[in-house]
Amino acid sequence: MTDRGPSNALANGQGREFLSIRISEQAFALDIMSVREIRGWVASTDLPHAPPYIKGMINLRGAVIAILDLAERLGLGAREPDASSVVVVIEAADRVVGLLVDAVCDIITVTDESVQQTPDVGSDHARDFIEGLVTIDGGIVSIVSIAAVMPQAFLIPAALAA
Repeated sequence: MTDRGPSNALANGQGREFLSIRISEQAFALDIMSVREIRGWVASTDLPHAPPYIKGMINLRGAVIAILDLAERLGLGAREPDASSVVVVIEAADRVVGLLVDAVCDIITVTDESVQQTPDVGSDHARDFIEGLVTIDGGIVSIVSIAAVMPQAFLIPAALAA
């Protein structure tokens, strides 16, 4: 098992901003630099033969993007979206995808001193999807690895989604 440690920006002592989100009662954070927009849930169109964590596709100003159920992608079980669900549209590596979450909470600033490594739980999966952990107001917030949750097969180039 390799020691991934915090990202370069955190390791260099710089703070980074994150969008805190909620899935069920658990808090997660997404790098704010990857967030393109936040939208309410709209019905999606199924994508045949897609992995279970792909909820479907939506039209984003003329471009079709895949919607991932972030809870299911992280192994927390499938979520049924409702009127209060939120889609966080993210862009990374010139790709765009929507992440289905229960709520958007706040913007938080995280420094390298505040990030702790993901505990070794006997599975690389936990470390693949979570970059690190930070405690805020007595709770633990998991920093999601955007690159890890974005499946390459279902992404469109960002230029097409502009």
